[in-house]
Amino acid sequence: MILETEGYRINFSDAINAFKFDETDSSKNTFHGVTALKAVDIIAEFESSYLFVEIKNYDNPDDFYVEKGIDTIDSQKRHDAFNWLKNYLKYKYRDSYIYRHVEEKVDKPIHYLCLLNLDNALNGKLAKNMRSELPIGKKSPRWHKEIATSCQVLNETAWNRNFPKWPLHRI
Repeated sequence: MILETEGYRINFSDAINAFKFDETDSSKNTFHGVTALKAVDIIAEFESSYLFVEIKNYDNPDDFYVEKGIDTIDSQKRHDAFNWLKNYLKYKYRDSYIYRHVEEKVDKPIHYLCLLNLDNALNGKLAKNMRSELPIGKKSPRWHKEIATSCQVLNETAWNRNFPKWPLHRI
């Protein structure tokens, strides 16, 4: 299953199904209609799990690095940008989970992959924050399942290193 979206081509070679989840073309069967909910870019279904994939490329990735602030005001601005990005990615997942829940398509574990054009250190910091806020691998005593099984934030190089069976290429 080869998908092209957000400037990338990804080959989900072993997927049962893979599709653009944030479809804007109303003639396609994966179109959700206009709602207030956000949607991840891709959903891939495998025999034992689902992948939710969000892809973002930023013109100024340095804007998210608090450590690069030149003064207190600049550092605060970067901190706010980092928190905005973390929350944006978190809510993309949660809203997509809601979509899939009402479609009765949360019957397998879900792994969340965020492909960003940031370096490994910042991606790691984002992933750590998101894992605690989604929450990943944890459930309330009253829940019957986890919200998500895993969350990874990767750049193109890390994606291809960690997922060689799902090669990713810029188009």
